[in-house]
Formats: sequence, C-alpha cells, structure tokens
Amino acid sequence: MNLQLTSHIDLTLVLLYTFWVFFAGLVYYLHREGKREGYPLVADASSRGRVVPQEDPVGPKTFRLLDGSTLTLKGGRPDTREVLAAPVGPWPGAPLEPTGNGMVDGIGPGAYAERADHTDNTVEGAPKIVPLRADSSFFLASRDPDPRGMVVKGGDGEIAGEISDVWVDRSEYIVRYYEVALTGGRRVLMPSNFAAIDKARREITVKAIYGSQFAGVPATKSPDQVTLLEEDKIMGYYGGGFFYAAPQRAEPLL
Repeated sequence: MNLQLTSHIDLTLVLLYTFWVFFAGLVYYLHREGKREGYPLVADASSRGRVVPQEDPVGPKTFRLLDGSTLTLKGGRPDTREVLAAPVGPWPGAPLEPTGNGMVDGIGPGAYAERADHTDNTVEGAPKIVPLRADSSFFLASRDPDPRGMVVKGGDGEIAGEISDVWVDRSEYIVRYYEVALTGGRRVLMPSNFAAIDKARREITVKAIYGSQFAGVPATKSPDQVTLLEEDKIMGYYGGGFFYAAPQRAEPLL
C-alpha cells in the first residue's frame, strides 16, 4: 500500500493545526494562571465543602515589583476574612444581609480588596496621589471652579463640613479626592467621582452617604498620603452607601 501524506497536507493546513495547538495551550495556561487569586473556591454558605480542594491549584510564581524587590506566591490567595453577613434564606444562592455595618464590613457594594498597605507611586518612586499643599507645582485650572471652601452636603441635605484641599494624581494629572474638613474637626477623603459641584451655590452634594455618615469614612495613616488599601476601603464606604446608608435604599423601588 502506498501512503502519500504530502498530497493531503499543505502549508495552510499545517498553520491551522499549529494555531489550534497553540490556542488550546493558551487556554490551559490562562485557566491555571487565573487560579492564583481567590482560590481555593469556597462553597456557598448554605451548603458544605469546597468547590476546589485545599491543595495549591498552581505552582509558585515570582513577581518582580517596581521597586526592584520580588514577591513569590505559592498557589492561590484565598480570602480568609470573616464574612460579616448571613443569608436571608436557607436555599443555595440566597442573598447575604450584613450582620453589622455593610459600609465598612466589606459586604456587597461596600466590598473592597485587601490591596497592599502602601502608597501607589510614580515611576520616580514618589507617592502618586497627594494634596495640593504637598506639591506646589500642581494647581487647579483657572476655568474650573475651585472647590476649596465649598460646603459639603450629604444625600439628606445635611451639612457635613467644607472642602479644605484637593488631592491630585501626579501621573494622570486629574483630581482624585476632595479633602473634607468635618464640623467636628476631623478630615476625611471624598472621591471626586461621587461629588456633584454646584458652582453658583458654592456647595458640593454627595448622594452616596448622609451628612452624619461622613464621620465614619475610613481614615488614612498619613495626613498627606493615602495607601492602596485605604483607597479601596474609602471607595467601598461611599459605594456601599448607595445601598446601606438607609434601610429604604435596600428595598425595591416598586
């Protein structure tokens, strides 16, 4: 019997098979690499057991960080924080209801990631996000309203304080936070994307939280710096306010 392979295989077919093999390998590689965060998976609170065994789903991997140091992670990075919420029913997939304050307990829209507790830095190694008082080379454009001195109101119309400074991103050249001096003397950060500025009235309204709840905004360790972890907690607090600031916000509209 005479086999003639070359008459049935050409360059196009070889390239097609090569692509299939490459793509299958890529899918397998990405599937394994995707298990480095959040694994092993934990089953629903209303059931038992784990979705993935406790063993490491992937081997160790070393990351080279911006500052020149290295970080070696072995297997997944399961979130071991206590879930401060309880299911509203006994069935699998039942929604979780906070057992405490959902705005600070990392539940639902108030959830935050456990990021590194150090500042996000520029390529030069300096803190990326700072108040204007810490860097005189940055200033607000003359055509834009200067929010410093404006009154800050919560979603209930209650006055919480006034803007004392503006925090800018020295890499992106945008405003990241407004610093609010509360009536009690404490200063907290407010993400700029939560603020509605009324230039004519010289006031800023934040619908996410109420006036009295500004006192509960997570604090920063430094008066002129904010860490990655602190940023996530602050964003989680304001984000959670849309759902947990008042009981009626968690109820259906109809």
